[in-house]
Amino acid sequence: MVLIQMKLNLFISILILGLTPLSISGCAGSQNNLNDQQPMENKDNEQSSISETDTATFGSGCFWCTEAIFASLEGVISATSGYSGGNIKNPTYKQICSGTTGHAEVVQLVYDPELISFEVLLEAFWGSHDPTTLNRQGNDVGTQYRSVIFFHNTHQEELATKFKDELNREKVFPNPVITEISPFSEFYKAENYHQDYYEQNGNEPYCRLVIAPKLEKFRKVFSEKLKK
Repeated sequence: MVLIQMKLNLFISILILGLTPLSISGCAGSQNNLNDQQPMENKDNEQSSISETDTATFGSGCFWCTEAIFASLEGVISATSGYSGGNIKNPTYKQICSGTTGHAEVVQLVYDPELISFEVLLEAFWGSHDPTTLNRQGNDVGTQYRSVIFFHNTHQEELATKFKDELNREKVFPNPVITEISPFSEFYKAENYHQDYYEQNGNEPYCRLVIAPKLEKFRKVFSEKLKK
């Protein structure tokens, strides 16, 4: 865990960028915010049935940022933006933004455990957002932006809990890590315009001012883990 602590300490300075108040909102400030398109049919990761792959589901604020971060890692086969942890079926983005459905914006990963371990995914998760703020990342406020790990099996639950406990015991962050660790239930894929958002909308203000700087610094710290 020494390497993990060193990298996360570096990220304390990186997080300052994400915590600095901006005049621009994230997902909720999108011009598509009121677009009430239905999400694509929930397929709960068809690839997850392939024995050579595994699945992980993380929420760390606006899923545009989360998707861009994880999609850059070697061993991550797909990163899909969507919704988990709520109390209604097939929610729309408009419903999610109301903060009343209980869902979090998440990214569901299909990855090759021979190329990237769940421990490294956890390192990337906790190193790329502020897990000490309740229901908030920067200007994005609400339960849909909460820091959360939806574990798919006992192994993931144990690793996530152990990692979180160690972060708090070693005081890696100035404040306690309050990331929710909950069992995975369902995943609803977000509307098409949310998928590959950074790749498709790199010139938009939020992409240029928030995602791009965070992604650039993430790539420097995790340079050995990136796709070639």
